[in-house]
Amino acid sequence: MPDINMLSSADKVKAQGVLSAYIEQVRLVKDGLNENYNVMVNNLKFCDIMHYHTIDFKFFLSLPFAKLHGSTVAYVHFVPETLEESIKLPRLIKKVFYKYVIWFYKSVDYLVVVNPYFIDVLKKYNIDKSKITYIPNYVSEEDFYVYEKEKIDDIKKQLNIPRDKFVVLGVGQVQTRKGILDFIQVAKKLPDVQFIWAGGFSFGSITYGYKELKSIMGDPPGNVKFTGIISRKKMNDIYNAADLMFLPSYNELFPMSILESMALGKPVLVRDLSIYHSILLNYYLKGNNVNEFTEIINKIRNDNHMYESCCKSSWQCHELYSKKHVLKMWKNFYDNVYYNQSRIKLRSRLNEK
Repeated sequence: MPDINMLSSADKVKAQGVLSAYIEQVRLVKDGLNENYNVMVNNLKFCDIMHYHTIDFKFFLSLPFAKLHGSTVAYVHFVPETLEESIKLPRLIKKVFYKYVIWFYKSVDYLVVVNPYFIDVLKKYNIDKSKITYIPNYVSEEDFYVYEKEKIDDIKKQLNIPRDKFVVLGVGQVQTRKGILDFIQVAKKLPDVQFIWAGGFSFGSITYGYKELKSIMGDPPGNVKFTGIISRKKMNDIYNAADLMFLPSYNELFPMSILESMALGKPVLVRDLSIYHSILLNYYLKGNNVNEFTEIINKIRNDNHMYESCCKSSWQCHELYSKKHVLKMWKNFYDNVYYNQSRIKLRSRLNEK
C-alpha cells in the first residue's frame, strides 16, 4: 500500500485558517482513504507521497531527498499577495520571504490550491499550470452543526447577549486585511445589532496594524465584542450564537470560517472580491463598502423571507463541498500522483536495462 506523509507545523500558530484546513484535510484522507493509502503525520520517513502543508525551511531542505523516494506535494495556503497587510516585516526580509515562498512552490512536483482563482496567480510567477490542481477546503459536519434552541440560548446568556438580539459574527485573525476597521464602522452604524469578532493576534506584535487594532480591541463600541483567540473545539458555540457571518476581508483564498458558517446554514456577507465568484457562486451576500454592508445587514435582519432564503442558499453552497465530493477529488489526485511516479520509475528501470 502506498504511503503518504503529511508534514506541517501549522499547530505552532493557534487560531489560523491554515491549521483548520490542515486538521480537516488530514482527517478526511486518513478516514476516507485508509484502504488505499497508509497516511502518516510528521513522520521522519521518506514516503511515496510527501505532502507539505507548510513551507518550513527544514521541509525545503528535505525536498531533494524526498524526490529520490517519491513525489512531493505542497498545499498553497497563501501567496505573497495574501500576506500583504497580514504581517509587518522589514522591507528586505519581506522581499526575501516572498521569493522563498515562490521558490518552495516551484521546487515541489505538484501544487494544490484551494481556490481556482490562484492558478492564474501562480502562473504569473512562471509556475507551470500542469503541476497545479484545485481541491477546495472541507469542513466536517461532525464538528460544525446547529444546536438545539435551548443550548443556543445558554450560549448567548454566557456571552451576555439578549436572546432576541440579531448577532453579526466576524471570524479570523485580527489583521488590517481582514477588514476589521470596516467591521467596526458598520457596527457603529447599527447600534442595536450585536457584533462579535472571534479571533486575536496569532502573530503578535508583527501583525500589520497591530497598535491601532490593539487600541480598538481595548476600547470597542458598546455593541462589539472581541473574544480573543478561541479554540477550534469552542468555535461551534460561537457560530450557533450568530445570525450572520460578516467577513469584510480585502484579501483571501478560501476562508475556513465561511465553510464553517455554511455548515450551519448561516448567511454569509463578504466584500465583493473576484476570488469568491468561482467558489461561492450566487450563494452569498456581497458589498463593497461600509454603507453597502450596513444596508445589507439592515435588510436581512428585517426581512424574514430574505433571511430564510439566504440561509437556504448558504446550506446549498455547503453541500457543494460535501465530504464525498472533496474526498473523491483527493483520491483522484493522489492516484494520479502515484501513477505518474510509478510510470517514471518503470521507465527508468527499462532504460537501465
